[in-house]
Amino acid sequence: MTTAMVTGASGYVGSRLVGALHHRGHRVIATGRSTDSLADLDWPDEVERAALDVSDARSCRDALERAGHVDVLYYLVHVVGADDFAAKDLESARTLAGAAADAGVSRIVYLGGLVPEGEELSEHLRSRAAVGEELGAHGVDLVWLRAAIILGAGSASYEFIRQLVGRLRPVVPLPRWMDAPVEPIAVDDVLDYLCLSASGDVPPGAYDVAGPDQLSYADLVRTVARVAGLRRRFLHVRGITPGMAAPVVARLTRVPTAMVDDLVHSLVNDMVAGDEAIADLRPSGSPPLTPVVDALTRSEHTGSPLGVYRTEDPLRRHRDDAAWAGHRP
Repeated sequence: MTTAMVTGASGYVGSRLVGALHHRGHRVIATGRSTDSLADLDWPDEVERAALDVSDARSCRDALERAGHVDVLYYLVHVVGADDFAAKDLESARTLAGAAADAGVSRIVYLGGLVPEGEELSEHLRSRAAVGEELGAHGVDLVWLRAAIILGAGSASYEFIRQLVGRLRPVVPLPRWMDAPVEPIAVDDVLDYLCLSASGDVPPGAYDVAGPDQLSYADLVRTVARVAGLRRRFLHVRGITPGMAAPVVARLTRVPTAMVDDLVHSLVNDMVAGDEAIADLRPSGSPPLTPVVDALTRSEHTGSPLGVYRTEDPLRRHRDDAAWAGHRP
């Protein structure tokens, strides 16, 4: 039985990953800065809960020692809202990777963002890339998954577009830089890739992960509106920079300002997968990757949210997602 430790287990991807790993028969240790953040999640009793603060070396050592041998350690944490978030992210990655090496962890799996070559990256994307490099610098095998926008109710990427289009009526302005291409990926496919990465069948390395559709950010906004049944007109505009757009978007949505700032400043980059070699490692008979329209349709489910483990579809919102998720203007 593989022992998997998940950092950031109360977060959007982490909370869903814990259940996905448990369903696949792994021993799962869900961690957060305190166990209080994990107490109400409806995972089975077999899922262990442990305190682990990635910024504290002693906390990392103690959690790993109590766990016994850890086969795969998932790194799913990211500092949001701090002025020096990049430095804090890098130091946390260094701290946990060093503790993992000392504890004999076999593998680290990290979910970061795509790193488009030859482009000036946003501070957010530069930080994610630096974290990946740091995690791989301490002698533990690293599988680094790099994704663009992750689709699903509760995902900041989906929520800020859905809420923004809901507030802007009847005209939605689209800055010209939103013509950059993107390959969104549904969270169910992200979870499959994360689970697959626990296996030795995936050699250490960096892998781009993407859904089956490529479109522009502007077309993604149009598709979100269409699937949600929102009648809008769209107008391309000039002269609006990401720095100008971010605070306006933050005021029009309930997504935290720091997250919105990260997302908006990343919209200027071409977020298209380069090497998708990991797709060839999916088991024979795996279902096809989720198309954008299917992902958005499933994300629009409006029934009463259940706990994360009982929720049948990871693209639906669950009751423990962030309070701003699911808001409908």
